[in-house]
Amino acid sequence: MFGECGERELRYVADQLKKGNKVEAESFDCVTIYFSDIVGFTTMSAQSSPLQVVDFLNDLYTCFDSIIENYDVYKVETIGDAYMVVSGLPIKNGNNHAAEIASMALHLLEAIKKFVIRHRPNDSLMLRIGLHSGAVCAGVVGQKMPRYCLFGDTVNTASRMESTGLPLRIHCSEACKQLLDKLGGYILEERGVISIKGKGEMSTYWLVGQEKYRENKPQKQNHTIQTPDVLRSVTRSSLRHSKLSRFNPNRRLSLESQKKIRFAPSSPKTFALKPSPNENA
Repeated sequence: MFGECGERELRYVADQLKKGNKVEAESFDCVTIYFSDIVGFTTMSAQSSPLQVVDFLNDLYTCFDSIIENYDVYKVETIGDAYMVVSGLPIKNGNNHAAEIASMALHLLEAIKKFVIRHRPNDSLMLRIGLHSGAVCAGVVGQKMPRYCLFGDTVNTASRMESTGLPLRIHCSEACKQLLDKLGGYILEERGVISIKGKGEMSTYWLVGQEKYRENKPQKQNHTIQTPDVLRSVTRSSLRHSKLSRFNPNRRLSLESQKKIRFAPSSPKTFALKPSPNENA
């Protein structure tokens, strides 16, 4: 089922929109949400040109998208360098959503360690990841640019898991940890009790690995990213329309983003997100 599920979920939502049907809001008792963020991205974007930032994000998201299509997950959105993925909706998959997100997170973490920034080849990216499991409400919002959105405290808590985590670590809530323990095959370490804004004291954990049998899942060989035909009529991107295809340097990367991305007016200075081993030699 791996590799087909993400497209299947996209088709489910897109087919309803193409038929003119309303995608009814639905409550889900338990799903698992992934949030990630690039440490130092705001500073890097301030010292890079707009085209360099666009190329970097396109390379990064192409890499991520080629990985997540191997798992039963649904990519919700990207805001700047933030990446949000969920499993367990719109098509339910029992408790397997925790395993799908956990294996995907480990896969992405390994990929980011080998990722090369085109305009900063000597820098290394540091990904900060947060996971949480819980109930959400989901539905399509808007008509001109419809989006399948998630609502609920679970979304906020998953975001807090990411923001209170550490670079190159996967921060996991106790609710997600309990599901992973029940499913088996994952290695977690206790972080301890930390203060989470809006939640108070919470016991959290680090996801550090998985058993070999969890790693041996079939992977798709072709990583070319293509938009399914059914999505072409409901695409979110205005760049497909020829009248809007010209790059506007004054336009923000995401009109919905709360992050402010600053661009340097001249040639960027060197900024190392993380020194590579060769630089210290």
